Amino acid sequence: MLNFTKMHGIGNDYVYIDGINQNVPMTESFIQKISDRHFGIGSDGLIVILESEIADFKMRMFNLDGSEGKMCGNGVRCFCKFVYDHKLTDKTKLYIETLAGIKEAVLTVENDFVTYVKVDMGIPVLNTKEIPCLFEKETMINEPILIEDTLYHLTSVSMGNPHTVMYVDDMEFDIKDIGPRFEHHKMFPESVNTEFVQVVDAKHLKMRVWERGSGETLACGTGACAVMYASYVNGLCESSVQVELLGGTLEVSYESGHIYMNGPATTVFEGTLNEEEYNV
Repeated sequence: MLNFTKMHGIGNDYVYIDGINQNVPMTESFIQKISDRHFGIGSDGLIVILESEIADFKMRMFNLDGSEGKMCGNGVRCFCKFVYDHKLTDKTKLYIETLAGIKEAVLTVENDFVTYVKVDMGIPVLNTKEIPCLFEKETMINEPILIEDTLYHLTSVSMGNPHTVMYVDDMEFDIKDIGPRFEHHKMFPESVNTEFVQVVDAKHLKMRVWERGSGETLACGTGACAVMYASYVNGLCESSVQVELLGGTLEVSYESGHIYMNGPATTVFEGTLNEEEYNV
């Protein structure tokens, strides 16, 4: 039996399992089954809480197709809520080890439960080789790129995982048709998260996201950070903005070379998994 918690950060939902006190099967088949919204718990993937030798805790996150991701902004906020609410720590400032490096998080606690978490998401990367992005220039900032006979102007950024950002006039379009064109394009050897952005004004951005390995999600924290920075370098927003996603709004700012993200973390329900049912 495995105890789990279903949590979400503005609609970006994951199954969270304590891997410190339980043995968690992190296989592709297990992740796909528990993530299935009809036959499983239903989520954008799995996040496992582990011990760390270099930080307070280690986070491993998996997309619903079973592939492992380097970082999830909404996920790390809920991760912090999980470890505090489940009494694995009493600290309100945490350092979390991820595949994208160590992330610093400051917790807002109300009535003994975490409500908001502000995360230092690190230094945004524009160098195409580091994203990685197979583009002949050192950066891809508002560059015209032909994708399947359609010209898009793209700005590519890494927030520990690869993102490419484009601007649209409104949020009404067929993302299931457009999103996959970018996800596995040869230009992005590790695939890519794609953000579609409408600039409301210099302090307010709207976005939709097609996440690699998951499809469209209600929210993507690293995507919101990439959108803020892409818009900032394109001169479309100020250094602190509200980024409105389908699931809610995040506060994202660019301070002293780092991107900071502040937003809510919510517990939906807790339960127990019968391992035999999932063939693990």
